Amino acid sequence: MPSQIENESNQHLESEGHKAALRAIQYMKEHLDEEITSEQLAAHVGYSPYHFTRVFKRATGISPRHYLTALRMESGKKLLLKEPSLMMKVILKIGFRSAGSFHTRFKEHVGVSPKRFHSSARSLLSYMNQYKDQDVGINQDFANDRDRDTIQMKTQSPSCSELSANVTCHIDAPATFRGIIFVGLFPRPIPDQRPIAGTALNRGRRSHTFTEVPSGSYFAMAVSIPWSINPKDYFVLDHCLRGMYEEVIHVTDRSDQTINIALRERQDTDPPIIVNLPQLLFEQTSSKRAK
Repeated sequence: MPSQIENESNQHLESEGHKAALRAIQYMKEHLDEEITSEQLAAHVGYSPYHFTRVFKRATGISPRHYLTALRMESGKKLLLKEPSLMMKVILKIGFRSAGSFHTRFKEHVGVSPKRFHSSARSLLSYMNQYKDQDVGINQDFANDRDRDTIQMKTQSPSCSELSANVTCHIDAPATFRGIIFVGLFPRPIPDQRPIAGTALNRGRRSHTFTEVPSGSYFAMAVSIPWSINPKDYFVLDHCLRGMYEEVIHVTDRSDQTINIALRERQDTDPPIIVNLPQLLFEQTSSKRAK
């Protein structure tokens, strides 16, 4: 059993590592328009590159490279909502040197092209707000089709899924919350791509069972987006409560798991939520209506 001295020493190291991660994140934010390497960040906080990467990942859940990409995508979304006509200015401000590389990265992580992201913002604002007075009506979930860049509907309801792998998520959210809660299973501990499975909950719904979940290891995450008349509030989610299940979920054939996710305020080390959640919901419900 660790002694009190050992525990205090470990806590001190954790605290110092957390502070180092925060300094690195602040440096990233202040130098987004520059090329930044892990070696630069390590030197900035006074660590070796190897030790810095370990400490940073322990504090944030992801590597410095992934965190930097997420910051750039979040900044790109903010700028596109603010000044979309100045595309080259946007690209340079967040550290890209070509429109092609920015377009590719943005679509990969946000889910749509930069142009479509901006052009659809107003319509998605209206689309989201219609659910203030009606149920989202998703009895099934959207998922990441690994072969096509589209969202596919599940064909089997939870009551018929006795032979499939199920994951039931219960969300602990404030009773006073009014808005939409998105919950999904992601392959990495950051929502920077379409989830393997995901859904949206509103009007007091706090639970959902994902059925036919593919075998694999996933991170369950949720975010609550309050109603707003400002498009930015649905796409730049730094103000939103969020939560992640503390353990990796290992899914095998016919496994049946139940988890609880408690929503909380954003912490300083949390990476940005960059996937376009309103777009995912819109595509899912559009697909449902077309069938």
